[in-house]
Amino acid sequence: MRTFCKYGLGGYILVVLALSCAKPVPSFAVDVGADLYDQECADCHSLAKPPKNKKGPSLAGIMGKPAAAVPNFAYSDALKLARIVWTADKMDAYIENPKALVSGGGKMKYDGLKNVAERTAIIEFLNRQQ
Repeated sequence: MRTFCKYGLGGYILVVLALSCAKPVPSFAVDVGADLYDQECADCHSLAKPPKNKKGPSLAGIMGKPAAAVPNFAYSDALKLARIVWTADKMDAYIENPKALVSGGGKMKYDGLKNVAERTAIIEFLNRQQ
């Protein structure tokens, strides 16, 4: 009997898993992120283009941008002074516990989202809103 690769079936499975990690995020994961964004963020933050602020600033194209940089929004001094760039790690920390990342939490009235998978889905969704 021939093996799938020189490392046997187990090696073949590892190769398939490794290659699958390099593929784009499946659309169902983005759909979950969109649903979670609607539940957790959309009441206060818009994704409209051109950007439209609501109670909170627009989050359209926010990933990779500095915090407190969306035009025509009155940010807290704490967020202005935080000197944050919205990377996936910073956004994850902020969504998890805004008050821990920004002194006093800024103006946002949000206690945070503890579920890491849900935060990750929201961040992946935001990454696609460029």
